[in-house]
Parts: sequence; structure tokens; C-alpha cells
Amino acid sequence: MTGRIVPLIMCGGAGTRLWPASREGRPKQFMPLMGQRSTFQETALRVSDPSLFGRPIIITNAGYRFLAAEQLAAIGIEADILLEPARRDSGPAIAAGAAFARARDGDTAMIALAADHVVTDAAAFVGACRAGGEAAAQGRIVTFGVRPTRPATDYGYIRPGAALGNDVFAVEAFVEKPDEPAAKKYVADGYLWNSGNFVFRTDTFLNEYRAFEPGTVDAVAGAVQSAGRDLDFVTLGAKEFAGATAKSVDYAVMEKTSRAAVVPVSYGWSDVGSWNSVWELSQQDVNRNAMQGRTVFVDVKGSYVASDKALVGMLGVEDLVVVATEDAVLVTHRSRASDLKHLIERLKAETPAVLEEHLKVHRPWGSYQSLDLGDRYQVKRIVVKPGKRLSLQRHNHRAEHWVVVRGTARVTVGNEVKTVHENQSTFIPIGEKHRLENVGKIDLELIEVQTGSYLGEDDIERFDDDYHRT
Repeated sequence: MTGRIVPLIMCGGAGTRLWPASREGRPKQFMPLMGQRSTFQETALRVSDPSLFGRPIIITNAGYRFLAAEQLAAIGIEADILLEPARRDSGPAIAAGAAFARARDGDTAMIALAADHVVTDAAAFVGACRAGGEAAAQGRIVTFGVRPTRPATDYGYIRPGAALGNDVFAVEAFVEKPDEPAAKKYVADGYLWNSGNFVFRTDTFLNEYRAFEPGTVDAVAGAVQSAGRDLDFVTLGAKEFAGATAKSVDYAVMEKTSRAAVVPVSYGWSDVGSWNSVWELSQQDVNRNAMQGRTVFVDVKGSYVASDKALVGMLGVEDLVVVATEDAVLVTHRSRASDLKHLIERLKAETPAVLEEHLKVHRPWGSYQSLDLGDRYQVKRIVVKPGKRLSLQRHNHRAEHWVVVRGTARVTVGNEVKTVHENQSTFIPIGEKHRLENVGKIDLELIEVQTGSYLGEDDIERFDDDYHRT
């Protein structure tokens, strides 16, 4: 293999399979599910060796752009971040990354990775990348096939064919998720789990995709060509990208191409597709219990607990999952954790808000958290990072009272600009333009009391914004 492999990390999915911890506003790939770093950060670090990997490309959507940028900065990795105007599944996302890499670097090897997967043996992963790169240089589109550790029914399978050399095999067939008897037969017959990660040359991939769906490739190429810049982000052309057909890369390319190859791997892979998967990956005690947060187990076996703040006590149960956030609690048997979609469907119909945001909502300038909500009032805790400021804005239906509890604020209300210190407050009347800025060296924390006839987040009219949200 000559040249470095360009990583393409896809992190635009909503991740509702790990509700209530993972939600639309902050999905699982950006959360520290096992350890201190998110799976997105761990994925970026796995492909950070400059002797093998080039400058990474991240593809996500506008809603996650600041999350991705902040988490990359926290681990010291620079990347090009592409913003999809709309979700079009993995096929167009990978094609967009390949077209961008081709424009930036010429025809090059690329590895497409999901941001929410876990790999526990990084050295074995790098070895698989080298083998995949060699096969990609010969014109193959390579996927990593995971050697099964159980007859899983929640993964698709790959039937490997003839050996192509260097532990690379042709793909005879891709198989959909099986029932348990079929899964047992697949494992016995040497089938591999389909990991959904790929290595290819950009020209090979785009040419194969074009052979099957020329309209999608033309749409994606046009979106890359017409891309603009918003702060440090690359914004793909919305009009052009809308012409791409939403389809997974398996259906669009891999199940049709004659160039598909597979590298069998055993590097501790999981797609973290359920709370049972999180339990499997977590450190367990002698009774096979695992936890994040404060938990007391008494006569409990095979269970998993995650709690944001509240102490969870469990007594006399087995094989349960309990996930407690500040506004929602999930209780399920581990064997049913993969069926969470049925609960999600009910929640969408009955209480969709609990699928969208946590009580604590992250923004590029910091965060806010609802503490109390009643008829015509709401109380929030707002945290602003040093040197950051909110937009210049006004509200048509509410007034606000700010009390600084930590740090120093610069406050604009109408034509007046003043400094507000700890234990001081200020009032913003309905309809008055205002702005909040942290001019100190530590986080600015304040309590905001809203009063009015309507308290929704869409009652914001922005006039100037550092993050281009006007």
C-alpha cells in the first residue's frame, strides 16, 4: 500500500437505541458510555497515527457540528467537518466524504467508520486497516467481517468466499439479520458479522456507486463542488444534496458490486446497539453487575444500572437494565433491550419531547438546564464558558431576570452595557434586545427566571450571533 488512508467518520445519527441517555440533541456517539471519552473521540483516536492515516474527514449535520468540533479539540485532533443538509443514510454520506477527499487529496485510500462503534484491541484494528488498504489498492471495496462470539440476531452476516491473499477474502453474499436458528448455523458455517466499516480507494468507490446509482453520485458531487464555509465547517450544497437517494451503503453498493472483499477481524468490536451491549462491554463485579453512577446492589445478578445523579438501590432481581436521567427512567429486562424501538414508537406518539433533549441542553457557548417549570414561569441554570457569549436577541412573550451566582457577566440590555458580578442581578423586559457574555476566566453561572405567556425556545429573535444562527 502506498500513501496514507484518509479516515471518514460518520456521526450524524440520532442514536435512540440507548434512550434515555442518548437523545436527538445529544446522541450516543457523543457520550462517554464506557470511560471518560465518547465513542466518537475513541474512533478519532484510533485513526490518528500520522504514519498510516491522513487528515480525517467528519460528516455530520448542523445540529451536531459544535459537539463534534469541541470533542475533537478536547483530544487535540484537527479535521475537516462536512455538514449534510439532510440525512440521506450511509450511502450518500460515504459518497460525499469520498468526493471531498478526492477533491482535497486526489485519488486516495479511505476508511469509512461509524462514530458509535467500540473497538477494544486498537493494535488489531490497525493491522486490519493495513490489510484492507492493500486490498483496496488492488481495486477492492473492503469491509471488516467480525468473527462471531455468539449467534447474534441483531447483526447482518457476511459469507466469505475465495481467498484473495493476506487474510482477505471475496464476499460471496451479504445476509440480513437472522433468527436464532439461522444465526447458529451461520456461526457454525464460518459466516462473519457485518461491521459496516469499509476501506476503499475513492475513485473505485465512486465509480462503482455511479454504475448503480448515477443520479445520487452526481448529486453528491454537485453538493461538494458547490459547498460553502460556515465558520470552520464545510456546508454541502443543499439543493444538490437533496437529489441523492437515501439508502444504506450496503444496499446501494456492497450487495451489488463484484469488487466486495472482507477482512476477518477479532478486535473486540461492538456497535453498542443496545443497553445489553453496554453491559457486555462494562466492567462487571463477581455477580456480573455493572454500573455508572451511584448504585447499591443486594442479591442482584447480571444487571446494569446507569444514573446521572440519583442513588439507585436494587434488591433481589436478575438481568435487569435500569437507566435513570433527571427526567426519564428506563427499566427493562436485558433480553428485551434490543426491542427498545417499540417503546420509542410509543414515546414519539405520547411524549416526543423526552426523545429530543435532556433537561440539560448543550450549546456552543455552554449549556442551560431547566430547574422548574410552571404556569407562566420557568427557572433555568445557565453556564457560559470563558470568552463566549450568547446571541444579541429578544423575546416577544417573556421577560427574564438573571442572578449571577459564579463568575462575571457583561450584560447588554437595550442601549445599556454593564458588568454584573456574583450575587448581583439584572432584569430584561419583554421585547428588549439583550445579550449575555462571560468576560471572566472561569465559567459564568447564573439563575434565569422567565415569566410570560409563552416560554418556548422558539421565541428567540436573533440580531447578531457568533455561531451564525441568525
